[in-house]
Amino acid sequence: IGSVALLVSLGAMLGRMLEISGGAQVLTDALIQRFGEQRAPLALGVASLLMGFPIFFDAGVVVMLPIIFATARRAGGSLLRYAMPSVIAFSAMHVFVPPHPGAVAASGLLGANVGLVMVLGLLVALPVWYLVGMVFGQYVAKKYQIAVPEFLHKGSDELKEFASNPRLGVVVLLLLLPFLLIAFNTGLNMYASTTADSKAFLAQPVVGVLRFVGETPIALLLSVLAGMLLLGWHSGKPAKLVEKVLDSALAPIFSVILITGAGGMFGGVLRATGIGNAVADSFQHMGLPIIVAGFLISCLVRVAQGSATVALITTAALVQPAVMGNLDYNSVQVAAIVLALAAGSVFASHVNDSGFWLVSRFFNLDMKTTLKTWTVAQALMAVIGFIGAYAIYLLAS
Repeated sequence: IGSVALLVSLGAMLGRMLEISGGAQVLTDALIQRFGEQRAPLALGVASLLMGFPIFFDAGVVVMLPIIFATARRAGGSLLRYAMPSVIAFSAMHVFVPPHPGAVAASGLLGANVGLVMVLGLLVALPVWYLVGMVFGQYVAKKYQIAVPEFLHKGSDELKEFASNPRLGVVVLLLLLPFLLIAFNTGLNMYASTTADSKAFLAQPVVGVLRFVGETPIALLLSVLAGMLLLGWHSGKPAKLVEKVLDSALAPIFSVILITGAGGMFGGVLRATGIGNAVADSFQHMGLPIIVAGFLISCLVRVAQGSATVALITTAALVQPAVMGNLDYNSVQVAAIVLALAAGSVFASHVNDSGFWLVSRFFNLDMKTTLKTWTVAQALMAVIGFIGAYAIYLLAS
């Protein structure tokens, strides 16, 4: 709850202002005019891929939420048609591509070149996103007709006075602001890890300020303040109305926070029991190629305890002696092993994963439907991602 509540609350406030002001509709109309209604899911997916490079999964989803909802209302059809390409894009970038924490930590443990993992990770992530987010996403959208939730859209007549139909440039700025701030933080941290004197670099005042404003909660807070200024006070809206709009964003999303937190707690309890290490130890001596064994161990650890990052780091630590001790592996093969472990770490998200509940509550899916859509999608991501990583491994042999 400590990590999720702030992000979801700030994201909901920004989304509420964009929705009630008409900003989400302005951007949606521009997207549909540019790409057409049939290609709106593709446009949302590509935008999410770009934003997913520096932004973590949960923060990215809450920032894109009002645009997904507004596009679904404008273009029609099941919400999943627009949601799946976007959330799968954020998930694929989070799992396969540095500078996200799991891929970076696994690269460090196995001695992989982070830049090479990033390039090859993109080669794996893009087909995974297209096949799962676009192809499978459109299949489940036809099978399950999900209505757009009202918790961002619904408002009293008094709140509708907040509507101002802001310019497209203002809306784009508010959406890009957290992206750019977080990108500064990510880029500086990554650069520091490659410099000889990282402590001296990070100690510089300008670097410290940029890293601070680029922390995800701070970046979202600054974006909310910018929204209050540009959508509220700058448009002549009274402070009390701005306050009511922000307040109205919180009540509907607290069930999301509590349920997501409960899922995270369940996973946390399982991790505290040591189940991940127990599963990993049980499958350590399977006599399989290390890339295959690592993938299977990562899948099992993910299913057992819920966290993709923990599954990836646990498995990387386990296979480290076998990888580091084998001088026959070249740099591309080691990067491919990292990506195979990353693929396993995303396998079959279910009730012990807070991300499962985030998707379920935000998109108004019951548990059975979430298992048939999101859980299956994550399993497909793992399998397709492993095939991509294994193909790179074989080509580099």
